[in-house]
Amino acid sequence: MKRNTPFFIIGSLLLIALIGVTFLLFSEKKANRELVEEFQLDKQELENEYTRFAQQYDELRLNVSNDSLSQLLEREQIKTQRLLEELRTVKSTNAAEIRRLKKELASMRQVMVSYINQIDSLNRLTTHQKEVIAQVTRQYNTASQQISNLTEEKENLNKKVSLAARLDATNIQVMPVNKRDKKAKKVKDVVRFNIHFTLVKNITAPTGERILYVRITKPDNGVLTKNPDDTFDYENRSLGYSIKKYLEYNGEEQTITVYWDVAEFLYAGDYRVDIFSDGALIGSQTFTLS
Repeated sequence: MKRNTPFFIIGSLLLIALIGVTFLLFSEKKANRELVEEFQLDKQELENEYTRFAQQYDELRLNVSNDSLSQLLEREQIKTQRLLEELRTVKSTNAAEIRRLKKELASMRQVMVSYINQIDSLNRLTTHQKEVIAQVTRQYNTASQQISNLTEEKENLNKKVSLAARLDATNIQVMPVNKRDKKAKKVKDVVRFNIHFTLVKNITAPTGERILYVRITKPDNGVLTKNPDDTFDYENRSLGYSIKKYLEYNGEEQTITVYWDVAEFLYAGDYRVDIFSDGALIGSQTFTLS
C-alpha cells in the first residue's frame, strides 16, 4: 500500500489539473458565446431603430399637404429603407460602432419629432407659417445630409468590423545586407533584404493557417518579383508580390522574418514594404538606399 501512495497522489493531482483546465476552457467558451450574443442583440436593436425611423416618414407624409416636402420625405424614406437593407448585411462583431450609429440615428429621430410638431400647422398657411415651413425645409435638408452621410459611416463600420478581426503587422524593419551578411552601406553592395516584423496579439482574429504577401516596391513604384504571375487579390484587382509566407496564427504575438535575395539592379532612392493578409493591407514601411 505504501508503494502505491505516490502514484495515487500524482494521479489525484493530474485529475485536479485536468478538471481545472476543463473548467477554464468551458468558461472561456461561454464568455465568447455571450459576447457574440450581445453583438447580435445590439445589431438587431439598431435594425429595429431603422425600421421605426422609416415608419416615421410614412406618418409625416400623411400629414403633409406641401407637395415638395412630401417628395423630400418620400425620397429620404427610400434612402432610409435602402440603408436598412445594407445594415442587415453588416457583421455584428463591432459593438462599439453599432451603438454609436444607434445614438446618431436616435438624434435624427428627435429632429423628425420636431418636424411633426411644425407640420401640424401647414393646413392654415400664413406668412409666419410659410417662414416656419422654410425653416423646417432647411432643417430637413440638414437631416437629409446626415442620412446621406450615414451611408459613408456604414461603409466605415464595415471597414472597422474587418479591422477588428484582421492581423496587424508592426515594428517593420528592413535591413539590406551584403555578401558577408553585414548591413550594406551602399546600394551596389546589397545582396539580400532581411525583413522583420511583429504580428500583434488579436483574440478576435480567427486562428489557423494564414498567408502573408510581402510586396517590395522600388522608387519608380515597380515591384520586386521573381515571376510576373506571382499575384494576389486586393480591392478587386491583382497585385504582384515579392514574398509569399505561410504561417500558423494562434492569436498571440508572433515575430516574423522573411528574406528577399536581390537578383535585379537596385538604385538609390526610397523603397517601400507593404504586408498583406486576407485581402487587407496590414502594415507598411519605407526605407532608403543610397
